[in-house]
Amino acid sequence: MTKLEFFNELQARLSGLPKAEADERFSFYDEMIDDRIEDGLSEEEAVAEVGTPEEIANQILSEIPLSALVKEKVKKNRALRGWEIVLLILGFPLWFPLLIAALAVILSIYVSIWAVVISLYAVDLALALSVVALVVGMFIYLFQSNIGGALMSLGAGILSAGLAILLFIGCVALSKGIISLTKKSLLGIKSWFVRKED
Repeated sequence: MTKLEFFNELQARLSGLPKAEADERFSFYDEMIDDRIEDGLSEEEAVAEVGTPEEIANQILSEIPLSALVKEKVKKNRALRGWEIVLLILGFPLWFPLLIAALAVILSIYVSIWAVVISLYAVDLALALSVVALVVGMFIYLFQSNIGGALMSLGAGILSAGLAILLFIGCVALSKGIISLTKKSLLGIKSWFVRKED
């Protein structure tokens, strides 16, 4: 991919970006490619070493606040016609509560997912604490010369420890997955705001 093709594709992916922000980012990557060419790489190698336009666009979008993208999108739109303003005002009692309800549903689902994860962490902590209690119980059984009770307590402690470790690994993986999904969702929302108008 040549430098021109790279910047054309990057510009297409970031067409809704604020102009000052886009110019700053493009000059940064232009200088980065030029530096690599000066170091002896061909233009195609230099462009390939920087990364794909998709990766760079995603990185740039992740760094820009959503409010700046919304502001730029609203600023670019044409002026509303009179009948559109009237419809917005008359429809306000209908569309505004629906918008609030949709946002509340999305937020409650997100909070519920995190509540399940936190509950799983609490179960994991309870399992870890039960290991301590079962080890203490094992020593109490040993002091009472109850070998059967001590072995049962040791076995239950080992089982609890194994379950606690497995559950902790699962909770960490689930937490990372939710965080990753959240980042991808925000990136998708941001890319909607910089999408090229047809």
